[in-house]
Formats: sequence, C-alpha cells, structure tokens
Amino acid sequence: MSDVKIATRESYGNALAELGDEFKDFVVLDADLAGATKTSVFKKKFPDRHIDCGIAEADMTGIAAGLATTGVPVFISSFAMFAAGRNFEQVRNSIGYPHLNVKIGATHAGITVGEDGATHQCLEDLALMRVIPGMTVIVPSDDIEAKAAVRAALTTEGPMYMRFGRAAVPVINDGPDYKFQIGKAIKLRSGKDISIFCCGVCVAECLKTAETLASKGIEAEVINIHTIKPIDKDAIIASASSTGRVFTVEEHSVIGGLGSAVAEVISESDIPNRVKITRIGINDEFGQSGKAGELMHYYKLDSEGITERILQELK
Repeated sequence: MSDVKIATRESYGNALAELGDEFKDFVVLDADLAGATKTSVFKKKFPDRHIDCGIAEADMTGIAAGLATTGVPVFISSFAMFAAGRNFEQVRNSIGYPHLNVKIGATHAGITVGEDGATHQCLEDLALMRVIPGMTVIVPSDDIEAKAAVRAALTTEGPMYMRFGRAAVPVINDGPDYKFQIGKAIKLRSGKDISIFCCGVCVAECLKTAETLASKGIEAEVINIHTIKPIDKDAIIASASSTGRVFTVEEHSVIGGLGSAVAEVISESDIPNRVKITRIGINDEFGQSGKAGELMHYYKLDSEGITERILQELK
C-alpha cells in the first residue's frame, strides 16, 4: 500500500480529461457542481464538450438521454445523493429502461462526505442503482482503480453507475500485475480462516485489518469487489467455500448494498457447508455531521472498528 493518497473524485475528473484526447466523441454533463465533482478538469480542457445543466439533475439526465440516442457516449455527474437519490426516476426511465449509453459519475458518496451531514451522505445509492435492470455498478477503491473504471465505462456499452468519494484514500492497486475488469473481483490477500469482501474506501481499511488479525493468528482473505453488479459469483463462492466464514465491509447501508449482494450469491450457491455471513456497514440509520475520519471511526468502519467487530463475531 502506497503512502500516496488521492480522492477518487479527483481521479474521476483527471481520467475524463486524459481520455478526452483519445476519445473525441464523448461529452460530460454536470449539475452546477463541476468544481466539486472535478469535471471542471475536463471542462477546462474541452469546454465545447462540457455542459453545465445547472441545479437540475433530472433535466441533466433527460438531456443526457437525448444525446445518447444520437450515438454519443455521455457522462453525467453530481453528488451521489442527487445523482442516485433525487434522480432515481429519471435514471430508471430515461437511461435504464431504454438501456442508453450514459455513465453516472456520482461523487461525495457515503459518510466520508463528512461535514455535509446526513442529508448529503448517501448510504442507499448502491441499493437503488443495482436494482435497475441492466445497470452496471462500480465502486473503485483508489486512484488507479477509479481511472481504470472510467476507461472501462467509456469502452463498454450501456448504463453504468460509478461511485466516487470526497476523502483522500491510499493508493493500493499500484502492483505490476493489477488489471481492472468489470465484474471480476481482485484477491488482494490470501487467507484460510475468514473471507473479507469489501469495496471503495473500506478496502484499504480491510487490508490494515488483515495485518492486525494475522498478528493474532487469524489469516484473512481480502477480496476487492469493485463491481457490485454484475458481481463476481465465482470469486465469492470459491472464497466462502474455502474459509466458511464471510464478512462484508462497505461504506453503505448493510441493506441492499455489497453485503446483500454477497449474501444473495452464497444463499443461492451449492456450497455444501453452512457459511455464516456478517455484514459490516451502516446499520439502518442515517449519518451525521463530522469529519470524515471521525465518522469512519464512530461507525466502526476504520481498521480499528472492523477488527473489533470481526474479533467479537469470531468469539
């Protein structure tokens, strides 16, 4: 794990600007938040291919749908609370139903939005987006993965939801063998005792947790599930079958997100022995105002809290 930290929203904006030279046809729309979502980086470089739709996410989605019908790939951007929450009907009916080539870059997701408070801390977006038929849902864990996800989005046909964060996170995918592929999980650490499936900002925390657990004689397998939908069923079943004990960790409600998706896979599998699953995330409650690090600690989503929860469950 590198000492370098960068917010995945920064990676999103940088990736769009970098890809703009290589791919000449795509356009980027924003809802008066280009400075925060970092699409301003693309706007500065390609002003004729960026449209600020104002504080009107539903209108932005309708414009994107119209543009996509002409064969132009379109990115739309806003905070996750607005891109997925306020905008759900328009995403469902205008993008999902006709299966248009529109990519949703949702930033400022989860409790790491921090001081913006409960109304802006979207903890339901993965549940909302993965229930839309044909919608791909991706949660990058760092700068490298975020940039790779944006490239994959641009070269993959169909609607896609990408979740980016406000807080800076460590670079963890800087190995020479790293390869991003939609729908393919990445095993970051092997282990025989428990399986930890994680995504987004929680991946780095889970790697730290695995180190602490190893010092206590518990070998944890850590698997980065960057694609929530379509989810890597084979990787989940293989790991769960091997360890027999599963933990999921996400900066999202435990209802409807990664934990639910993993539980669905295991419950429908042919694993011969019973596998117990513990979902670690936000437990059916809203967030609150505070600094990102403080909130991660309060909700026990930092490495200390994750370790504590796992040890309690294993007792």
